[in-house]
Amino acid sequence: MIQVSAYDAWLEAQFALDDRLGIPLPRFGVPWEEMNALERAGVVERWELIRGRIPDAIMAREAEIRRLLAELFEEEDFVRCCSLNDEIAETASVIHDLQIWYRTQQDLEEENIKRHG
Repeated sequence: MIQVSAYDAWLEAQFALDDRLGIPLPRFGVPWEEMNALERAGVVERWELIRGRIPDAIMAREAEIRRLLAELFEEEDFVRCCSLNDEIAETASVIHDLQIWYRTQQDLEEENIKRHG
């Protein structure tokens, strides 16, 4: 059995699963500026692993929208059509939010270049 170090536990606690998006998001216990270099590097590494799964999450939601649109195209009940439209809009909103989170690292890199360049 692998033991979890205090550092690993701390690192894990810096992210919390967002049920709506289906991915862990940063939930820092201390401000970024107060983290030491090792902590920052660990957070960035963990975020890159999470971030790398975002395109697959987006593709899965896009497939869900295509399925809902196909169902909507065949649906004759107005109330059900409204419900399907709501589901499509919510799924599109999730995709949008995932795209924003996917770009987060790029934004951090640009900010660091501005501060240090």
